[in-house]
Amino acid sequence: MPAPTSDTAIQRPDLGALVYEYMQNAPTMGYIGLEVMPLFPVMEQTADYPVIPTEALMKVQDTRRAMRGSYNRSDYEFEDGYYATKENGWEEPVDDRERKLYATKFDADVVAVRRATNIILRGQEKRIADKVFSETNFTAVEVTHEWDDPVNGVPLTNIETGKLSVRLKCGMIPNTLIIAYSTFLNLRRNAQLIAQFGQNFAGQDANKMTVTQLASLLDIEKLLVGGAVYDAAKKGQAASIADLWSNEYAMLTITDGGDLTQPCIGKTFLWTSDSPNNVVTEQYRDEGRRSDVFRVRHDTDESFIRSIDEDGAEKSTIYKSVSYLMKNITT
Repeated sequence: MPAPTSDTAIQRPDLGALVYEYMQNAPTMGYIGLEVMPLFPVMEQTADYPVIPTEALMKVQDTRRAMRGSYNRSDYEFEDGYYATKENGWEEPVDDRERKLYATKFDADVVAVRRATNIILRGQEKRIADKVFSETNFTAVEVTHEWDDPVNGVPLTNIETGKLSVRLKCGMIPNTLIIAYSTFLNLRRNAQLIAQFGQNFAGQDANKMTVTQLASLLDIEKLLVGGAVYDAAKKGQAASIADLWSNEYAMLTITDGGDLTQPCIGKTFLWTSDSPNNVVTEQYRDEGRRSDVFRVRHDTDESFIRSIDEDGAEKSTIYKSVSYLMKNITT
């Protein structure tokens, strides 16, 4: 009977289940990217989608009708947003001899998949972090006193200013604050917040302030703390561990896990025809190297919500309207 060739990729749902569990634990590793830009499944690798500009929804129109007259009508045109997914993947070979040598110490297959998965997720996290904490994509507002200054820093005041700024750009209040892990620790020591903590959580230790409690003090629905790190050193050099989410910035924005009808900063478009899940796990045989190769991949576009013209230039920059980037957060 026909049989697959030695290098035919085989889906590994058993390892995929392990990978899914690993993905579910990503927030505990400090991965917040898919909460900033939630997954949005699409059937096409590239396509456009309709964008309703702000001016079509927020004008105060003349709604009066004269007797025997006609009603005024809308004459706006929707604009086009655009996405194009790209494939990212990583392979880990497991040599037959290596597997047998270490069989009593660890499961080489599981280790290979975990390593490949971590590489894929870390790469995705960095793509999102680089887009969001970017003075190329956003005009950053400098706070006067850094938030690691416990006496003079006024994060509550800065955040209230940011909320008002977003409201005047899009008519909505931002529901999300994005910060680095070290910024979270600095906020727990801030005098302005400790005073509020004592009033709202009497008898509790401010040094043990939780993310949920801090979000309540800041009057923000979602407080996303980016704690993921990576090795910034080149191959062969001593490790240099750095944050994926810089503590120089903090962002107020609107995030949404639903459809495209609600304004938000962005989505992670997932091409489900090629990549049914954010992490796809496959295995194939490399007989020439007497190894099993484990591949982890996905086909995504971590994209801002915006419209573009025929030449590819931005028109309606929804992602900017719903966002407020602050800088000078840490000394």
